Amino acid sequence: MTDSGNAPLAPKARLNAARFERRSADFVFSRFQYASGDWDVDQRMPANLLNSLIEYTTIEIDSRERIIPLAQAERISAPFCYLTGHRLVQFSGRERDNFETYVNNGGFVFVDDCNHDIDGLFARSFESQMAAIFGPEALQKLPNDHELYSSFFEYENGPPAASVEMNGWGDDIVHDYLKAIRINGRIGVLYSNKDYGCEWDFDFRNKRWMSIDPTRFGVNIIVHAMTA
Repeated sequence: MTDSGNAPLAPKARLNAARFERRSADFVFSRFQYASGDWDVDQRMPANLLNSLIEYTTIEIDSRERIIPLAQAERISAPFCYLTGHRLVQFSGRERDNFETYVNNGGFVFVDDCNHDIDGLFARSFESQMAAIFGPEALQKLPNDHELYSSFFEYENGPPAASVEMNGWGDDIVHDYLKAIRINGRIGVLYSNKDYGCEWDFDFRNKRWMSIDPTRFGVNIIVHAMTA
């Protein structure tokens, strides 16, 4: 069943634990801290996403969010890291080197623009950083039939809409694609202007009233990061 917005999704078959053997047995939600911007927004989101991993999958999790200062991240074993903010992204030399090393060595970074704006400060500055590190053509639209959209739940039309995209704050565009930097065919950086972080940053007590749980797409992202 697809994510039509009117009916709950059916997960694919339960994940075979053997698929995770090349990654850590426990999933830790890791967030990059960087010096130039407000890296610590959406503080309830990680707990909601971890709850969904427990609810829908067999992945073992560590319930504590891990903050990783990017300037001190010479060696990172985490298969998934999150980076977000509203403001300027201007990496120091060490932050830039560590980000590049992490991605090139097999890491997966999910980057979410809290401004949900393709021409806002975060978007412009982050995309400039990616061009400087990986080249001006590295960040490309991800096809909406990419395996990410079927890694656990099925999303036939690509990334699900976020309600915050049309709240009058950002560019008032429902962005119908994500972008990605691919390293040797795999996604190293997944980039969203959809502000999923705010969408998933709800009071956990309200989840029971939601007809569609928006964090399920986060499950797809994490499953893909751990298995692709």
